[in-house]
Amino acid sequence: MLEEHGFTVIGRNVRAGRLELDVIARRGSLLVVCEVRARTKADPVHPAETIGRKKLERVRRATAMWLRKQKLGRVHARIDAAAVVFDGPRGEPRVEYYENVSFPMRHV
Repeated sequence: MLEEHGFTVIGRNVRAGRLELDVIARRGSLLVVCEVRARTKADPVHPAETIGRKKLERVRRATAMWLRKQKLGRVHARIDAAAVVFDGPRGEPRVEYYENVSFPMRHV
């Protein structure tokens, strides 16, 4: 999805100490770290709603740790989220994408 919007994925499941960043992508000076949550169905809880304050704080901390070790020059970092539900007729994924997320995540 990010590649369709001109980003280059530069990492998947990237370790930052004991923490993990699901997807890291870059387009120019914009760096996006995307937290991905998936479920087979959206009931009783939508995947986006499983991203709470503590998880976002861990993603922010891991992003800062990872950025300190990289030589990327000047970048602006943003945290996004992708909620994937595999509930199509043949189990196809339905993806909802949220840019610049903050707590609390709410599915609308």
